[in-house]
Parts: sequence; structure tokens; C-alpha cells
Amino acid sequence: MPRPEHQPPQSAREVALRALRDVDVKESYANLALDAHLTRSKLEPRDRGLATELVYGVTRRRATVDWLIGQVAARPLAQIDPWIRNDLRLAAYQILYMDRIPKSAAVDEAVELARRYGHEGVAKFVNGVLRNVIRKLPTLDWPNPERDGAKALAILHSHPEWLVKAWTEGFGPEEAVRLMEASNRIPPLTIRVNTLKVSREELAEALAAEGVKTEPTTHSPYGLIIHDLTSASYLDRLKAMKNGLMTVQDESSMLVAAVVDPQPGQTVIDVAAAPGGKTTHMAELMANQGQVIAMDIHAHRIDLITENAKRLGTSIIEGVCADARQVGRLMPGRADAILCDVPCSGLGTLARRPDARWRKQPGDIDELVPIQQAILESAAEALKPGGTLVYSTCTIQPRENQELVAAFVANHPEFRFDDIRPYLPPGLAAAAGDGWVQLLPHIHGTDGFFIARLKKQG
Repeated sequence: MPRPEHQPPQSAREVALRALRDVDVKESYANLALDAHLTRSKLEPRDRGLATELVYGVTRRRATVDWLIGQVAARPLAQIDPWIRNDLRLAAYQILYMDRIPKSAAVDEAVELARRYGHEGVAKFVNGVLRNVIRKLPTLDWPNPERDGAKALAILHSHPEWLVKAWTEGFGPEEAVRLMEASNRIPPLTIRVNTLKVSREELAEALAAEGVKTEPTTHSPYGLIIHDLTSASYLDRLKAMKNGLMTVQDESSMLVAAVVDPQPGQTVIDVAAAPGGKTTHMAELMANQGQVIAMDIHAHRIDLITENAKRLGTSIIEGVCADARQVGRLMPGRADAILCDVPCSGLGTLARRPDARWRKQPGDIDELVPIQQAILESAAEALKPGGTLVYSTCTIQPRENQELVAAFVANHPEFRFDDIRPYLPPGLAAAAGDGWVQLLPHIHGTDGFFIARLKKQG
């Protein structure tokens, strides 16, 4: 008889279990693992939504859930088979966070999955652990931040302890807690309107005709928030997507192209362009006139940009496979504007990519900063005198953001900060500093994003 994992998954919880095990054992990305197992299933939209909520919820709250299981299980989680470990996490998450699911139903489903992916003895073990969780939950002695400090906050808000310490030192204890709470919220699913083909109002009407409810994004004039959908993969089925009327993009990311302010007829370089959201947005803002050079170090990602550009009808994008640190040597003095959306720690997007919090390590920023500096130095050589250079990241760490660009300007007298406020929506212009803005999830309701605008003297 074939193993159950070799057969199509039959329920939302089974899809979630398989995806969580892939994240746990294979170190898969949560979104890719989930999409792969949803594709194999025949679940209805409601069950697909439940599977999505379970995968992201367990991943987001893993430290809290693991602590809870550890209070009642006779064995450490690390010593439990990965199938059963993630089965326990699924059920404990439902018990702790999902009031609409009866606790008994969460236990029964977990026991059945344990029987399928283990044996009868394992099923009894799972049943015992979860019954103990329910029984002891009202009287548990939860970690106390005043007593246990960062360790308690890491468990209560489900973030790695090193990051709790960094945010507490950088933002202060109260703001760090608000930041972690924001990182644990379910972010909206947003799309960008392709203004070459349709207005925001027209796209909203087209989506409504396909049964999709939307509302305008808070800050960007180019975005719509999708309601009642939890997975971006479903959007691929819509006529509006197939016809190139829209593309999936986070609202904070939509602001970057507007800060570049590319004009029709210009030559613009996006030095680290994949997957191409900002690249195609700049082409749209240029009315598809001029040239946008999209660089990426991986050829298959250049193909992805090209395919997306074709779907959206942007014909001015040229893909170039090259290291962003070489752009100055390859294209000296060529660009009217350059976008450096550099590789970064991604710590501003933990709500959208909850598994990233468990991948990151304190030393990652030490490795990233020299790369970011090298890209910025090289991009400066590719920019014409009088040109605009925009530096952006999806992180909130000053070393990768304010400190890095301030040091660059200090060492390059030919560059100065340019007033960024005219290029930002009114609700965010007040948050801007001297030529840059740092968006914070708990304050601005967006991903944590940094954008700086620089001018090269003519």
C-alpha cells in the first residue's frame, strides 16, 4: 500500500501537515510548499483558505505553539517524528488561536492524521498530549517578560530571541512589542493596476464581474486590496490576470517606482530586478516609452521578468543577466535613473513571509551590508550626471538603510539626498526624513520598507 504522502491530500489539515513538514524538514519556503500541495489536492475554495490559514498561522506562531506542547509532552519536540511533530503543532494552534473550530474536532483530526502518518500507538500519544493541552491550558504559568525578559517575549510573540533583543534595543520595549504584534497579523493580499491597460476603477469593476471583492489600497494610488482570498495562486485563474490588467505586488513595494519617477523616453536600470514587480511598474509609469534594463544574476529569473512583462504588455524592458555589483563597469554613465532594490534581511516582511523569521541569523546582516554597499557604489558609476538613484530594501534595520546611504553620501560629494516627500502619498510624506522614508508595519500598516532618493550632481 502506498504511503499516504504519495497520494493526493484529502483535507485542508492534510495539505497543511504536508506543507509544514516540508518547511520543517526540507527547509522549503512556506508559500511554495503550500502551493505545491494545494495543486495536488481537489479542495474547495473554503478548504483551500483553511489550509492557507493553518500553514501560515502555525509558521507564524511556532515558538508559542512549541512552548505549549513542551509543557505537556513527555518527549522534546525535536525527538518526535516530523510528521507527528507538525501534526501536534497544527492541533495546538487550532486549540490556542482558532475559536471557531471546536477543540474536540482539532484533537480528532490530529489523531486521525497521526494514525495515517504513523500507527495506532502514535495516535494514542497525540491524543494524550492534546487532551493534556486542553486540560492544563487555563492554569498554565506563561512566561513573564518582567521575570524572563527577551526569552519570554520571544515565546509570547513567537519571534527568535536574537531579533527580540535587537528590536528592543533599537525601538524600545513597548514599540518592539507593537512591531512583533504587527508581524503576527495576517497581511492583506494586494494587486497593482496595469495603468497601460486599465484604471483602478475599471479593474475593480472587472474583478467584481468575476466575483472578486476589492477596495483601494490606503497609500498607493495604483493598488487594490483583494477580499475573501487568502492565496495569490487563485488569482492566476482570473481573466483580469491572464489579460495583463494587474499583477500581485505589496503596497509598500508599489511606492518605490513612484519615488524613482521615471519619465517617458528615459533609460532606467533596475539592478536587481527579479521578480520584476518594480521593473514593470516603472515601464508603465513611462507609458511604455524609453528603455528599462532589468538586471539579475540568475538567468531563469530574467525569464520570469520577460514573461511577466509580455503579459502586462510592456515592450521596453530588456533583460540582462549580470551581477548588480558589475553594473557600473558594464554600463558606465548610461542611466537617467537607477533603482537599487538590493538583497536584504527582509525583516520588514515577516507578516507576509512568516517562515523568514526562523531562517534569519544575527550574522546575516554582517554578510549583506558589504554586498549592498558594493551594489550602490557600482550603480553610482552607471548613472548620468543629474540622474536619480533610488535605494530600497524591505527591512527595518538601520545598518542596511539609513546608516548605509548616509555613509555613501558622505563619501561621494557628487551625490546629495533629494527631497522624497513630493513623490510619496500625503499620508506618508510626513514620515519622511532627509531624502528617505522608513515605513514600519505597526505605524504605517504596510510592510517594513526603506526608500531613499539621491541625486547625482550635473
